[in-house]
Amino acid sequence: MAVPGAGARAGRRAGRGPDVAVVGSGPNGLAAAVTMARAGLRVELYEAAPQVGGGLRSAPIFRDDVLHDICASVHPMALASPFLRQFDLPAHGVELLVPEVGYAHPLDGTRAAVAYRSLERTCAGLGADGPRWRALMEPLVRHSGAVVDLMLLGRSRLPAGAAAPALLGRRVLAHGTRAAGHRFAGPEAAALLAGVAAHVVGPLPSLTGAAVAMMLGHLAHTEGGWPLVRGGSGRLADALAAELVRLGGRIVTGTRIDDLREVADARVVLLDLAPKEFLRLAGPLLPAGYRRSLRSYRYGPGAAKVDYLVSEPVPWAAPEARRAGTVHLGGSEQEIFRAERLVADGVRPPDPFVLVVDPAVTDPGRAAGRLRPVWAYAHVPHGDPADPVELVTRRIERWAPGFRDTVVASRGLSAAQLELYNPNYVGGDIAAGALTLRQSVLRPAPRWNPYRTPLPGTYLCSASTPPGPGVHGMCGFLAARSALAREFGIRIPADAAWI
Repeated sequence: MAVPGAGARAGRRAGRGPDVAVVGSGPNGLAAAVTMARAGLRVELYEAAPQVGGGLRSAPIFRDDVLHDICASVHPMALASPFLRQFDLPAHGVELLVPEVGYAHPLDGTRAAVAYRSLERTCAGLGADGPRWRALMEPLVRHSGAVVDLMLLGRSRLPAGAAAPALLGRRVLAHGTRAAGHRFAGPEAAALLAGVAAHVVGPLPSLTGAAVAMMLGHLAHTEGGWPLVRGGSGRLADALAAELVRLGGRIVTGTRIDDLREVADARVVLLDLAPKEFLRLAGPLLPAGYRRSLRSYRYGPGAAKVDYLVSEPVPWAAPEARRAGTVHLGGSEQEIFRAERLVADGVRPPDPFVLVVDPAVTDPGRAAGRLRPVWAYAHVPHGDPADPVELVTRRIERWAPGFRDTVVASRGLSAAQLELYNPNYVGGDIAAGALTLRQSVLRPAPRWNPYRTPLPGTYLCSASTPPGPGVHGMCGFLAARSALAREFGIRIPADAAWI
């Protein structure tokens, strides 16, 4: 499938250049490449790593028969994404497994707040706050298609009616300010929502955190839920890459592009790169004003990753957490808010917010006998160099006593090391840019078309462009759609996501 090394690049230069060159093979780069190839264009994709996928890679770490998700593991927006829906993952051999418990949030003792796929069951478990959770989530679930389109299509298409903007607007204002702490009577529902808001990886409460909580929170109660890919996230990337090759595209791995002029013989270039990387490739070629905008682009706090090989399922004290696809560790709402504010201020908290996934709970095939992978992230300050293994192990042990005794092997990647693994994760920022209110709207620079750069035929398509982070491919699709219209006169609807 992939052509290794720079020799392939030299061979291409001897002949006619491609219509499109794509640099970077994360989910957005792959989506952009497939969209352009689907339009009948000749596409070449370049990836510096030996394997395509970016944040969608899976690989053995400790044993050949146990596969670990290197970055993303759970994909709440996979079935919601217009691009991936139209791609038809099952037809390409990708099976998404939806756990009955989308996410759980352990509290003290054996208590846990639990988000079931069934909204009814979730509300029943939240006691006096059940009606409040229903009032919060049920309208979003009922209008999920419009809510998702508003969040993922953004200004590329006007919303169909006022229902989704009104529903989101009211809830974001109610849960994105200091008043958020007074919306629930008990600790369970408040912690459950705060744990989802913490996916914004920034200070809380915030309007962007509330928007993320509404988007991801309601999806947990839809048919698509919070799924995992059977066999590992890398299978999704492999399916996209295989489709690109089937359409005549060419993939060159192990080749790092260091200067934009290396792909100058392509009519159009799509860059699945963060602004820092774009500046590295093209800085001297860019107008001074645009260059200043990219240099002022803000990156957020970091993530520190730990991979474990364990001898049994995580022994959560709360029984329902043992069935969860994702487990949020942060304690109460106020504990989460305090830890996230410290991290945003550059202070490593002793009790950071941690996300844990035991993939074999949902996909038993991920285990090899008694051995199984466990995936965990901690939110830490930007660029934090500390090895996270002990910090994360201690946090898991608080809610899963005895976990330490099940660990056969572990590997930590600090926030600083995460950037070395993937340069788009600047300082360990897996969102490819701080999700502030301004940068949610003007991402990565104040331009009417956020994908088009001042350089002729050159477009950005990474998570640093709208609609931002997540495994949905929409940044790549929308950038490709923009390039198709302007450079090739091919127009496709924003919500079609396919040709």
